[in-house]
Amino acid sequence: MNRTEAFSAHRNLLFTVAYEMLGSAADAEDVLQEVWLRWAEVPVEEVRDPRAYLVRMTTRLTLNRLRTLARRREDYVGTWLPEPVLTAPDVAQDVELADSVSTAMLLVLETLPPTERAVFVLREVFDVPYAEIAEAVEKSEPAVRQIASRARTHVAERRPRASVSAAERDAVIERFRAATETGDLQALMDVLAPDVVLMTDGGGKVKAALNPIHGRDKVFRFLTAVTPEGLELEPVWLNGSPAIQFVVAGRRDGVGTMLVEDGVVTRLFLVRNPDKLGSVAGEVGLARL
Repeated sequence: MNRTEAFSAHRNLLFTVAYEMLGSAADAEDVLQEVWLRWAEVPVEEVRDPRAYLVRMTTRLTLNRLRTLARRREDYVGTWLPEPVLTAPDVAQDVELADSVSTAMLLVLETLPPTERAVFVLREVFDVPYAEIAEAVEKSEPAVRQIASRARTHVAERRPRASVSAAERDAVIERFRAATETGDLQALMDVLAPDVVLMTDGGGKVKAALNPIHGRDKVFRFLTAVTPEGLELEPVWLNGSPAIQFVVAGRRDGVGTMLVEDGVVTRLFLVRNPDKLGSVAGEVGLARL
């Protein structure tokens, strides 16, 4: 396998690693471009395991970018949400992969320090051996095991409850879409949990709530107040599950993903920042090890 073939064979995997750590498809693509440029200078014949080598390189470059992004996100206007990516429906068949790239999980990962996030993603999502992770994050193997344990505890305390089947989740999301599109206010109320939380991301470039909105009544009032005339809702697959694309006058105005628990929507994530809608235009390759 030559240099180009090796990189192409693992590209989707490298993108997934970078995306899960960064929550941004654009930044993940930038990392992959840098990985390729560095890979082009590596004596490939001396590399015993191209996959492990490329994952290690991707992890280190992603960690560098994470530290840069942390400063940028401190100045972010309003609520920051992960950049949604358009995925094929068959991604949802890999339950672990779909869960790991969901908006709710990416927000949990965002609360981890950079090294903990890298260790968690590599170990818990991709089952990379501790020895390989230690090389990637430049820590000792015992230290990595401790970091992994700490990260697992942190994520377990914050991750969404897996209390519904994919079929039930899909049905609830479709009920939300239909209620919103038809203006059936009672049906919309019925599909929202009493303690539902709405998070909107406009990035300071379009109108959006600067802070999360809590409670069904407040979320309901916000949604009905901001819904423009002529809004069309199109079903799409984002981050491994059904989602909604908002179209106004033929133009993509935003996308919505949801967390469904116990038969109702408990978290609603609306991304309107135009800088984050580019990846919705084309399917993104995601892969596991």
